[in-house]
Amino acid sequence: MLSQLQTAPNFEKADDFYAALLAAHEGLDEAQMHALNARLILVLANHIGDQAVLEAAITVAKGASTTRQM
Repeated sequence: MLSQLQTAPNFEKADDFYAALLAAHEGLDEAQMHALNARLILVLANHIGDQAVLEAAITVAKGASTTRQM
């Protein structure tokens, strides 16, 4: 179980992940892209499984956090 949100770089091949994410969106219309993003978020949220960490991630993603490390 995680206790804090990890905002420092935490994986070796970020560019490879980004390329895979972009490739997953190829050929999708806007609604399909939103659905894919929602499913991906839910899969990753389930993997994290810690409500406090998930809420911290939402805060960071919204730009409301004062620590802008991402």
